Amino acid sequence: MARMMLRDDQWARIEALVPGKVGDRGRTGVNNRLFVEAVLWIAKTGSPWRDLPAEFGPWNSVYVRFARWSDKQVWHKIFAVLREDADFEEVFLDSTIVRAHQHAAGGRKKKGPQSIGRSRGGLTTKIHACVEGLGNLVQFILTGGEVHDITQATALLNDVAPQAVLADKAYDANTLIDCIEGKNAKVVIPPKANRKEQRDYDQFQYRNRNLIERFFAKIKQFRRIATRYDKLDTRFSSFVTLAASMIWLK
Repeated sequence: MARMMLRDDQWARIEALVPGKVGDRGRTGVNNRLFVEAVLWIAKTGSPWRDLPAEFGPWNSVYVRFARWSDKQVWHKIFAVLREDADFEEVFLDSTIVRAHQHAAGGRKKKGPQSIGRSRGGLTTKIHACVEGLGNLVQFILTGGEVHDITQATALLNDVAPQAVLADKAYDANTLIDCIEGKNAKVVIPPKANRKEQRDYDQFQYRNRNLIERFFAKIKQFRRIATRYDKLDTRFSSFVTLAASMIWLK
């Protein structure tokens, strides 16, 4: 028997958010909970879809349903509801590199964005993340691994009203500082050594920045995220939101 991941209380929180429930328009989904468990098994183990244990049902049917939910942004909608409990006293910005497996390359561009670039580590994707004060994901953006962190920083802060923003010195740019101050938030970013006019920052509060590093460590326990096997962003980002949702449900 394959290992199950969802506790009853966790399923109770998201059961009403998934499509195909009794009473929904259209076709009623067959055992939504078992289907979500199947996708979690793939996310956690990093296994190919063909290796899905038989008790979850035919692997191709599970994949087709996963892809359909991805295209309809179902996983993102579940994540959006869970993150409504976010604590914005502090938010943290950073990124992490994910090595793309050779199977992730070669997707047709007309199928959708792929956000796979080439850097010193080979084919990579970068997850740019905004994490709230309790260490949970609020927003993320996928780019190729060669894209600099600062390019996505202001976009990550859209629709976020923090009291303080913490990030490492890679984010020391006047445009971002102006954005943060425009939100009446505290800037907790160490200045670069080559900055002409050095800024002060709260070094004691900056110690809290380890929360985002711990988030990356948690999310990469899902092996389908630690290594990217998916060609399309819609598929890979669905795994990211699913893993982040599980962290919210803890």
